[in-house]
Amino acid sequence: MRGRGNTRRKKRDRWGNRMAIVGITVVVASLAVVVNLKSTSMRKKELEYQIREEALEKQKTEEENRARELEEYRVYVQTKQYIEEIAKQKLGLVNPDEILLKPAPKE
Repeated sequence: MRGRGNTRRKKRDRWGNRMAIVGITVVVASLAVVVNLKSTSMRKKELEYQIREEALEKQKTEEENRARELEEYRVYVQTKQYIEEIAKQKLGLVNPDEILLKPAPKE
């Protein structure tokens, strides 16, 4: 009888070892799948961030151009030429040596 119990134990040990190997294999395979999914997700996010960064760089360039144009306009509105132009257009003023001609009203 002693020999018989020993074989059962060996069979159980083999079965246990196989189950342990299968369990470890499942865990390793699961980790590989999770890592693969996460890396794919990270690549997708990186691409989204690159697109967003390009859009922000474009917006920054546009805003810098706009700021430069506004600065040029600010300098222009302080010139004598601009003041005279507005005085003529909005207020109808003329220089002393100018003659103002108005078109006749259409009937």
